[in-house]
Amino acid sequence: MPSTRTCVLAVITAAVSTAVFTLPAQAATAVPPERAAARCAYPSEVLDLTDWKLTLPTGEDEDPTEITQPELAAFSADPWFRVRGTCDAVRFRAPVNGVTTGGSSYPRAELREMTDGGEDEAAWSTTDGRHTLAVTEAFTALPAEKPHLVGAQVHGGDDDVTVFRLEGSSLYITDGDDRHHHLVTDDYELGTEFEARFLAEDGKIRVYYNGKPQTTISHDGDANYFKAGAYTQANCDNADPCADSNYGEVRISDIKVAHS
Repeated sequence: MPSTRTCVLAVITAAVSTAVFTLPAQAATAVPPERAAARCAYPSEVLDLTDWKLTLPTGEDEDPTEITQPELAAFSADPWFRVRGTCDAVRFRAPVNGVTTGGSSYPRAELREMTDGGEDEAAWSTTDGRHTLAVTEAFTALPAEKPHLVGAQVHGGDDDVTVFRLEGSSLYITDGDDRHHHLVTDDYELGTEFEARFLAEDGKIRVYYNGKPQTTISHDGDANYFKAGAYTQANCDNADPCADSNYGEVRISDIKVAHS
């Protein structure tokens, strides 16, 4: 017959054994939020940025910071270019006092289409093949005093061809210098996610909003490329305060480019 000491040891051993087997299940339901967020530290973990480069509203006068591959694959810049806390979108922010390029008086935190894994700048023709950009995005902040912001565009050799442009609550699709070429809605609410799509072929660019055709732009050019992000249409000359706290912001949760 086993002794009393032996019986007690058996009970303790069984209890410890049960606790060991139940600990992993308990731990799996209590992962700290900071550990979950660490799984997507970089925007490239949310968006495929292989064939893109980034321009930021920082750097020297008329010489803004540009980030190309492979550096872009492990790059984040708070608050201008970073993953949203829920790990499902990337924030692009450009303040009115940001650095601009030599060809513009407005700041941007914006992607520019590239090719060959980010090595070369894209330049395609609207009359050769089919070229598509689909961006799922939301305008999330507008600059004070001049609340104008561009979120996605087709750019030609020297200037933009057509863009999605928000002015207050009015969302437009432009045609060259005609900023108000087509009104998509006059009741846009900040934070509302939508799909912006450009399809270029046969010398025309068809523009869609949430899958619905909006307008067609005639354009014959062979140095085109796509851009997406926050291109703030305000600066310190027309927007107050002239500070980092006055900015345009776009949130992008998906971006896809196709050429055929």
